[in-house]
Amino acid sequence: MKWRNFSIIAHIDHGKSTLADRFLELTGTIEPRQMQAQVLDSMDLERERGITIKMTPVRMVYRDYVLNLIDTPGHLDFAYEVSRSLKAVEGALLLVDATRGVQAQTLSVLAAARAQGLRIIPVINKIDLNSARPQLVKTELVKLLNCRPEDIFEISAKTGQGVAGLLAALVEKIPPPTAEYISTNGARALVFDFDYSNHRGLIVYVRIFDGAIRPDDKLVFAVSGELFTCLEVGYLAPTRQPQDILSAGEIGYIITGIKKLNRAKVGETILKVNRPLPLIPGYTEPKPMVWASLYPASQNDFNLLRQALARLNLSDAALSFEEEAVGILGRGFRAGFLGLLHLEIVTERLRREHGLKLVVTAPSISFCLTDRRTGQSEIIYAYHLFPDELRERTVTEPYALTEILTPPEYLSPILVLLQEHEAKVLATENWSENRIILKSEMPLRELMRHFFDVLKSVSAGFASLSYQLIDWRPAPVVKLEILIAEEVVPALTRVVPRRRLELEAEALVEKLKELLPRELFVVKIQARTGGRIIAARSISALKKDVTGYLYGGDITRKRKLWAKQAKGKKRLQARARVNISPEVFLKLAQ
Repeated sequence: MKWRNFSIIAHIDHGKSTLADRFLELTGTIEPRQMQAQVLDSMDLERERGITIKMTPVRMVYRDYVLNLIDTPGHLDFAYEVSRSLKAVEGALLLVDATRGVQAQTLSVLAAARAQGLRIIPVINKIDLNSARPQLVKTELVKLLNCRPEDIFEISAKTGQGVAGLLAALVEKIPPPTAEYISTNGARALVFDFDYSNHRGLIVYVRIFDGAIRPDDKLVFAVSGELFTCLEVGYLAPTRQPQDILSAGEIGYIITGIKKLNRAKVGETILKVNRPLPLIPGYTEPKPMVWASLYPASQNDFNLLRQALARLNLSDAALSFEEEAVGILGRGFRAGFLGLLHLEIVTERLRREHGLKLVVTAPSISFCLTDRRTGQSEIIYAYHLFPDELRERTVTEPYALTEILTPPEYLSPILVLLQEHEAKVLATENWSENRIILKSEMPLRELMRHFFDVLKSVSAGFASLSYQLIDWRPAPVVKLEILIAEEVVPALTRVVPRRRLELEAEALVEKLKELLPRELFVVKIQARTGGRIIAARSISALKKDVTGYLYGGDITRKRKLWAKQAKGKKRLQARARVNISPEVFLKLAQ
C-alpha cells in the first residue's frame, strides 16, 4: 500500500468538515447508514458553532493508497496545535469559500504550511451557490500561490461536485512520507493531540516519523521525561482500530495508561527508552494570552470544578489553571487561555459536559512590571495584584501585529475603529481586485476588548483578522478598584488605559448600581485609583414604616420610634457587608 498524509487548511465555515465527510463517503470509510453531517466534529458544541475544536485524525483507503487526514481547527486561538498537525503531514488542501474569498486567518495558516515545506493544493468550495464568485477567487489564489489557474480545483463539498476528481489528484500530487533514521532500532513519534479514557488513561494521537512502535514497548515523552509502557496502538477510521504495529509514515494513536496530569503537551516527541534519537523540532510550551477567573456558583462544587478542569487539561494542553480565593466569591481558579474563543469554548464545555454553573470574571492579559533600580521583572496576570502606585517601576504589555483583509468600501470605519483601539497603521495595500489589506500594531489588551466582534459589525461581516504577538512595549495603564460598601472587591478590579479611566469608572459603577439589589442600609459604590475616588453611586436603603401601626396620640411616640430606627441603621451601616450574587458577575462579563 502507498501512504499519503494530508490536512485541510480553511477559514471557519469554509466547508472543511463537510469536505472531510465527502472523502469518507467516497472511500467507503463510513457506511451510508452511519453517515451524518460533520462526522469528525465529535462534540455537540462543534456542530452547533460550525467550527472544529479538536484535531481529529482519520484513515481512509482509496484504490491502493492509504490516506491519513487530520481535520484541524481553523481559528487563530489554536495556531500552535495547527502547526503541530501540519508537521505531521506532507501536503495540505487550501480550501477557500467561493462566496467570501481568501481570509486573513487563512493567510496565517498558509504561511505555517509553507514553512513546513508542505505541498499545497488550492481548492475553491461552494461553487454551487448563487453568490459564488469562483473566477474572482481564482485570481486571488493565483496571486497568492503563484500557480496556474488550471491548477485550482473547483468543488462543492455539500453536493459532492468535483470531489472525486480532487481525491484522485490528491494522491498524485502529495508526496509519500519518508523516514530519516531507517537503520536504527529506535523510534520517533510526534504528538499532535490527546484524548483520555477513565480506564486506560492518556491516549495520544501521533505521527510516526522513524522506526516502529508496538504494544509493550517501553517509551518516554522526551521533553517531560515521563516513562510508560505502550498498552495499544492503532489508527482511527474514524473509530479506534487496534493494530500490532505503527510504522514510520503512519498516523494513529498510542494508549499510554498514564493517569497523571500535565505529563505531556502537544508537540512532544515520543522515543523508545534507551534508544535515543533527536527530538522532532518545533516544540514550544503553549503560552496563555488571556486570563480569567472561574468560580463555581456554589462552593459545594469547588472540587467538581477542579476535577473538570483537570480532565479538560488532559485533552487541551494549552489550558492552564491555578487555585485562588476571593472573599466574596470564595475559592476558584485563575485560568489561562489562548484567546477569547478558547475561553468561550472551555467555559461552555465545563457547563455542558460537567453540569457546572460558573461565575466567569472579565478576561485580562498579562503585564510586566520592571524595577528601575534592580532591573528585576515580574509578570502580573491577576489584576488585583497590580500595584496601586508604580513609582520606581515601569509597566510593559504585549503588542500584536494585525492584518485585516477587507473590501475597500469598509476602509473608513475600520480606520476609525483602529484609532479607537490605539492601533498604529503601518501599511495599506491593494491585495486583490476588490480587497485591501491593512497592517497595524496595537496593544493586545485592545485587541481583546471585543475588537473582532466590532470589526465584523462595522464591515458587515466581510472583514477578516489575523494577528501575531511581536514584542512588549510601555503601557499607559492604571489600576481601577471597585469598592462596594467601602470594601474592595478584587474580582471587579480592572487595569485600564489612563485615557479611558474616567469613562470606564463611570460605566462600571453605573452598571453595578443597576445590578445590585437594595439593602436595609445605603450601599456606596465607588471606583478608586491611586487612593482617589473618581466615580461613585449610592443605592438607597429599603424603607420600613415603623410607625404604621400607630394612630392618633402624641407625635413624640413616633419620634422615639424613628430615632430608634435611625440608631439601628447606623449600627447596621457600620458593620455592613454586601453579598454579591453570581448573576451580577455574569451580567457584568456580558
